[in-house]
Amino acid sequence: MARFDKAPLPFYVALAGPTASGKTAAALELARHWDTEIISVDSALVYLGMDIGTAKPTTQERAAVAHHLIDIRDPLQAYSAADFVRDATRLIHDITARGKLPLLVGGTMLYFKALIDGLDDMPPADAAVREQLSQEAAERGWPAMHALLAAVDPITAQRLAPADGQRIQRALEVYRVSGLPLSHFHAARAKDAAALPSNSLLISLEPTDRAWLHARIAQRFDAMLEHGFLDEVKALRKRGDLHVDLPSMRCVGYRQAWEALDGLWPFEQLRDKGVFATRQLAKRQITWLRSMTQRQIIACEAPDAVAQVVRLVRAALQ
Repeated sequence: MARFDKAPLPFYVALAGPTASGKTAAALELARHWDTEIISVDSALVYLGMDIGTAKPTTQERAAVAHHLIDIRDPLQAYSAADFVRDATRLIHDITARGKLPLLVGGTMLYFKALIDGLDDMPPADAAVREQLSQEAAERGWPAMHALLAAVDPITAQRLAPADGQRIQRALEVYRVSGLPLSHFHAARAKDAAALPSNSLLISLEPTDRAWLHARIAQRFDAMLEHGFLDEVKALRKRGDLHVDLPSMRCVGYRQAWEALDGLWPFEQLRDKGVFATRQLAKRQITWLRSMTQRQIIACEAPDAVAQVVRLVRAALQ
């Protein structure tokens, strides 16, 4: 399925970037200059009860400007790119109709790509095939499954980490159900999207100095731990109906904390494992961004990064 109505959306501003790149500060500054409403583009912020580990906007920040697509799902429920496109499309129209500027902010690049380029006409999930793949992965491990994927879809395998079980499973599922690689559907989507007019400004906060971003990531994870992140995960575990293989619990930080609580490794390693996993997430986010050639890049570590964002938006609106 391509974009739902094949028509361009009303103008909106999209602010993307890897985790800890300063998106929230820039978004709140934009809200000071224009009458905006923020649409979260984050696959973790949709979940209730997951506040500390997702760096969810504070009560004060959410009071200063309306935020959407936050706390809309229970952690037991799934939320897909198709769900996001449907919800974001409706919100962009609604916010524009109220005379305000839609501002999309986040780091889930799959959601940005789905909204901008449209969705793929690929086969739906197949529970039986997915279960078979899960059993194979339990026996062989995800690196071995990644090798299987590389044999049938080297393009997709190249952009996925060998331990990225969720996406490896989906790519293999698509191949086994359709006989076609996931990259085939992505290529078809890109061809279809090329004919669609663009009506958005995509600003990307990206580091020119990875050490700066890595330091920010470490500071953020330390702050999460200080503010009770482990207690948050313990509370989620006490529910009794959640498990580590749910999309919500696979979020960076939550998975590492869950495994520590399961006794898979000492608690003393949680900080280092969490920081490392977040760095890997940031690396994947930057790789996604580089494929989005229409983006306007701002060095996130620049002292005037936020001012540059404001200037870009002002120029686009004029």
